[in-house]
Amino acid sequence: MDKFFHSVYLDEELCMGCINCIKRCPTQAIRVRHGKAVITGKFCIDCGECVRICPHHAKLIRRDSVDVLKKYKYTVALPAPTLYSQFNHLDDINIVLTALIYLGFDDIFEVSAGAELVSAASREYVSEHPEKWPLISTACPSVVRLIRVRFPNLIEHLLPLNPPVEVAARLARERAVKNTGLDPEDIGIVFISPCPSKVTYAHSPLGVSKSQIDHVLAIKDVYPLLLPLMQRARQNPKELSMSGRIGVGWGGAGGEAGGLITDSYLAADGIENVIRVLEDMEDEKFGRLQFIELNACNGGCVGGVLTVENPYVAKAKLKHLNKYLPVSMNHLEDYENAPMAWTDPVEYEPVFRLGSTFSESIRMLKEVETLCGQFPGLDCGACGAPTCRALAEDIVRGDATKDFCIPVLKNHIHELAGNYMELLDSVSQSGADSSISTASVRQYIEKLMGEVSLLDAHLEAQNEGGKKKESVSDPSLHATELKEDAPQSRTSAPFQAACPGKGDCVHCAYICPYY
Repeated sequence: MDKFFHSVYLDEELCMGCINCIKRCPTQAIRVRHGKAVITGKFCIDCGECVRICPHHAKLIRRDSVDVLKKYKYTVALPAPTLYSQFNHLDDINIVLTALIYLGFDDIFEVSAGAELVSAASREYVSEHPEKWPLISTACPSVVRLIRVRFPNLIEHLLPLNPPVEVAARLARERAVKNTGLDPEDIGIVFISPCPSKVTYAHSPLGVSKSQIDHVLAIKDVYPLLLPLMQRARQNPKELSMSGRIGVGWGGAGGEAGGLITDSYLAADGIENVIRVLEDMEDEKFGRLQFIELNACNGGCVGGVLTVENPYVAKAKLKHLNKYLPVSMNHLEDYENAPMAWTDPVEYEPVFRLGSTFSESIRMLKEVETLCGQFPGLDCGACGAPTCRALAEDIVRGDATKDFCIPVLKNHIHELAGNYMELLDSVSQSGADSSISTASVRQYIEKLMGEVSLLDAHLEAQNEGGKKKESVSDPSLHATELKEDAPQSRTSAPFQAACPGKGDCVHCAYICPYY
């Protein structure tokens, strides 16, 4: 996959190494290694599910601050319709838009206005291309990225139209250049976003080579700044709103599909439901549908992790606002050469492919199946991977070993213990030289205790977030050499003797009790 910007990142200081995020990631992009979560960039679709689920707030989102307004001679705000749903007792959108002017913006171009244009273009495209039914909405960048990496057979069903925010950004810049006479570079287009997915889109768009969005602010960052300004704006709100019910309705699940003015559609929200719908679509279960609207966030964009209001309360507020709005205020005939269609194709990115060739992939897949048969199938996550199959794929790729699996490691310890007992029996029955027998027993004891300590250390790392302990097992259980010479080097003889991995520290997943 091409290297693109990721808005979601990890704060290792806050990460405790729990497995909440790895179990919820829709693309299995997260592993826990050395007691810390690790995000695999090529798998990540920036849906923000890990941000939502992390109890330690270790998953963060890159975005800009209001200070970016100072960089430009003229700035235009692109408020997402979700912004209107965050405020109590709001019955006039112009109050919010006027507050944005007071905040420092020079002009406003509503994303909901762009949404109405996209709705009109979608109606035309859907009616003219029945051979592609059902067409899939491309307004949610995370859904498009998910299809791009996991459902290549469905790419041809993607609606090849720019999302409303991109349409709004391009029209806003054109209008600002026309009204001010400034160079396009002197005009800042700033989107106020409900989610990390659209932050990523601004830096690495799909369907176009370069987005017209210059910066992205989070709704939850702008919200507290707007509250006092809205009190002032209520006194004399400016007439800035230029969108109706269809555009504002895009903020909630079903709003986009509702704008098509057809009953032959399906709307799903929440990333798990989205995946279920896409899997059913691959099985050709929706042949009679014309359009499928998919949103990665529960409730639609109102459920984005950069919002402040409960998504279901927010959706109710949007419904209340719509009572005061006309159906639509924007039509394609009013905008000549509106930038509606994609200019760049969206292509399949085989990031999950195991091998570089077909034969290699088949061989590696057989290895995965063999490994899955050796694992208990608990999908417990203690190994740092979300499922046993994910661990098997990591092993085949060379990113893990079988000993990452705790049950496998325990079984190995039991085998060592059995060998130890057999050795004791053979020593007692053979009457062999005592020094040789003692050395053999000591060797087995050291190996067994090394495995036990390794297991204890791994469990400690999982429970305590990978914080290294001075001792993770009873010191009396350690071999004599380790007591007398606590090794500080991987090349020391005691370390080499006790290490179950034979000193292969680079590929060891555990906090080592010896080094």
